[in-house]
Amino acid sequence: MSLNLPSPIQSVTFENKQFFIKRDDLIHPDFSGNKARKFYYFLKNDLSGIEKVISYGSSQSNAMYSLSVLAKMKGWKFEYYVDHIAEYLRENSHGNYKAALENDMQMIVGRGVPTPTIETIYIEEGGRQKEAEFGIKILAQEIIDWQEENGIGQLNVFLPSGTGTTALFLQKSLITHHSSLITRVYTTACVGDTTYLKKQFLELEANEKYHPQILTLDKKHHFGKLYKENYKIWLKLHQQTGVEFDLLYDPLGWRVLMAHPEVHSKPTLYIHQGGLLGNESMLPRYKRKYPFP
Repeated sequence: MSLNLPSPIQSVTFENKQFFIKRDDLIHPDFSGNKARKFYYFLKNDLSGIEKVISYGSSQSNAMYSLSVLAKMKGWKFEYYVDHIAEYLRENSHGNYKAALENDMQMIVGRGVPTPTIETIYIEEGGRQKEAEFGIKILAQEIIDWQEENGIGQLNVFLPSGTGTTALFLQKSLITHHSSLITRVYTTACVGDTTYLKKQFLELEANEKYHPQILTLDKKHHFGKLYKENYKIWLKLHQQTGVEFDLLYDPLGWRVLMAHPEVHSKPTLYIHQGGLLGNESMLPRYKRKYPFP
């Protein structure tokens, strides 16, 4: 598999402000965004003897689809566990679910995930595991190289979080690099709240000096719910920058970032989350609920 690394960084103007976008959506048509970073370890290392990968989560998960691509490339079986599959999705296969099935994923309904064996890799939901640090260190180095090439001394980096794995390992890598550059990582909780996200950080890294700074909005946000504000900013971003973003994480990310001028008043790099295949299911839902142009 040929990956477009380092992924390009694009300068855009949004709401009359300059931002830089790390186009991780362009890493590969089938293997992009933060999941390409998280699963890079399994792609690049010799894992002879492995026959199967097992994971779990939702039936339209970006991680599920990326794992199906990885498993197909490696010749592994792929078992994915879900609590349920919506009847509409069963009858109208689309998005990540359809693509993962086409990659020979076996989806199993139920919570009883089997115990891994030496021939099996077990992946936590969303890719929250120590192996993710391997690919995210490479992301950090790409950012540092770009900063140095462009003479940007202080940079704020923003990305929305599910498990917070990418944001955490990115901040840790940028700090431990001992660079003279000042780079601070900011994020927001898309799944759960700030307490949940802090707990996720602590499970991967006990030293809080390596934790990103969590930003919030005034109103509580429910993951997966359709918000008019999310759809509006998604449309604005496409109109003003020409870049298509994921509809699940990126709109909340941009809303939070724009609500914190103390962050984006300095040079700011937004990391594109990839996951555009998920828009096949999200966009029709938004259009039905909010049928404005």
